[in-house]
Amino acid sequence: MTDRPSSPPSTSILHPASRTPLPLCLALLLAALALAGADLAGRLPVAQWLPALLAPAEDDMRQVLLHFNWLPRLCMAALCGAALALASTLMQQVLHNPLASPDTLGVASGAQLALVLAGLWAPALLADGREWVALAGGGLSALLMFALAWRRGLAPLTVILAGLAVGLYLGALGKGLLLTREQDLGALLIWSSGSLVQNGWQDMGFLLPRLAAVLLLMLPLLRPLALLELDDSGARNLGVSLGPLRGMGLALAVYLSACVTSSVGVIGCVGLAAPAIARLLGARRFAQRLFWAPLLGAALLLVTDLAVQRLAGPRIEPLSTGTVASLLGAPLLLWLLPRLQAAGGHPQVAAVAPWRHPHPWRRLALLGVLLLLATPLALGFGQGPHGWGWRTDAALLDLRLPRLVAALAAGTLLALAGTLVQRLTANPMASPELLGLGTGAALGLAALLFLLPGAGLALKLPLGAGGAVAALLLIVALSYRNGFAPERVLLIGIALTVFFDALQAIPLAGGDPRGLSLLGRMAGSTYFVDAPTAWTLLAGALLLFAATLPCARWLELLPLGEGSARALGVPLARSRLCLLLLATLTSAGATLLVGPLSFVGLLAPHLARRLGLARALPQLLGASLLGALILLLADWLGRNLLFPLQLPAGLLAPLVGGACFMLCLKRR
Repeated sequence: MTDRPSSPPSTSILHPASRTPLPLCLALLLAALALAGADLAGRLPVAQWLPALLAPAEDDMRQVLLHFNWLPRLCMAALCGAALALASTLMQQVLHNPLASPDTLGVASGAQLALVLAGLWAPALLADGREWVALAGGGLSALLMFALAWRRGLAPLTVILAGLAVGLYLGALGKGLLLTREQDLGALLIWSSGSLVQNGWQDMGFLLPRLAAVLLLMLPLLRPLALLELDDSGARNLGVSLGPLRGMGLALAVYLSACVTSSVGVIGCVGLAAPAIARLLGARRFAQRLFWAPLLGAALLLVTDLAVQRLAGPRIEPLSTGTVASLLGAPLLLWLLPRLQAAGGHPQVAAVAPWRHPHPWRRLALLGVLLLLATPLALGFGQGPHGWGWRTDAALLDLRLPRLVAALAAGTLLALAGTLVQRLTANPMASPELLGLGTGAALGLAALLFLLPGAGLALKLPLGAGGAVAALLLIVALSYRNGFAPERVLLIGIALTVFFDALQAIPLAGGDPRGLSLLGRMAGSTYFVDAPTAWTLLAGALLLFAATLPCARWLELLPLGEGSARALGVPLARSRLCLLLLATLTSAGATLLVGPLSFVGLLAPHLARRLGLARALPQLLGASLLGALILLLADWLGRNLLFPLQLPAGLLAPLVGGACFMLCLKRR
């Protein structure tokens, strides 16, 4: 690994005041002690606490459970929280990126997928070396992320964009395996959400020495890593070998994340929240963050797990701790965001001016021809009981046509939403999926599925739009005063997406029999769509597309900045409100149709820009055609790849479009 990252520490969006994290750590510790004491009081008399913790009586099941279940669970919560915070602190220091964490870089998703694959086809590998399996998956995903972001000098936003792309790609593979092998992987729903339930001290004995080994290996690296806060030339002049140092730091961080994932599954948000809180509360230097962030991570996860156990009582645990950690950690980040001060102004994406094709309408015509050719192919050609071939019988076409129309409408709507949000915020990482608009709409639909499963389109639309509007209002409220700074909007979107995904995971992790049905709908399946709904929403997609065309001038001028846009006659407040409303409606419409399809709203505008469609109107048209084409291909592959099994289009879209998107990132 060479010394490509050259961003100075001014890229950080977090500028702490002269304070210390000690009061917060003490408050969390007192809360943990209070919760633990209340839990112990409900389990055993006070006189039996110490014997049960140190040497339980074998004939007293309460003491046995306390010693071999309750106590190791608390120790694992503290240890996992500290390890994740330490891994994130290392990643942020090495990459000069305050948003880096195992979640945002795709490392956790890679480790999880590797463990799932090994569990299915090579279970012997998990017997003695599950951390190495997870390390291989996490390491490969990290290498893929670096390969995608390398040509842009590992710029902070490009790194996060590549990491999220890899995470979505690998997450889609994992969900696809879950839906096709649900009998073998049903327990994965709970484990992958971050379950800390223990049946002894085995996991503790597994994780503790590995964390200690990482700390020992870090000791000689502390001073060189601290020098990374300088620019590259300054660190090099002080004798730091940047490439090997960054490689070793990232390897240790990936290993820590892999060990945690292989022990308890994926626990989100703690690794990202703990370093941010430590920096906010006064941990300016790397050594200070390295001390306080693991303590905060351990305390946060410990309090969360104790609260989960307290709420569950004697019943079977309805939620995994990882799910609750995401529910609590995301609002915590949202609360902290208004208090985070930008150091040296808002960081901008290190990008060159987008390339403009001299004849954009030729590219648009080519995309239109491709879509026209792909539509009859997707409708008539496919796999059947007698193999591949053309089938044009009316009964089959009646089944396929609504799915095809649904895919076209959903792709168009998501591409429109992504283009609107990206140009409005001047943020190439913005999309309805990453900013929480799609998951907010999906949350409303999930509530409707459980409360009123037979509800029709008239009730689905307002609930879906209401969830998207709630996410939109939070984004506007938390980022408006900062001028929609790209990293600020991104962090808000990550927090909202994690929060809404955790809410959706509640019925899945709780073992609700409707969980897999919900997963199929949330994965973006077109086979739940009937003909009236598909045609209605295709008409709605065309109307919303027509409504965006008069906004092309606003979309052209708003990325220039407030001053330039105002000088050129753009009404800032009215234009932003109109564009955000259009983005919300388009995102809600797509979610209503086929669920919160991942990636298309992020991918289609990028592909359009890559084709030279840089102006607002050509990009809107090109992104819409590309979004429709991607969803059409994804739905066709979902019908035919594993025939007679069906894969949702929302899982195939990241695999189809994600590969193209990562190729574009690689060539940028």
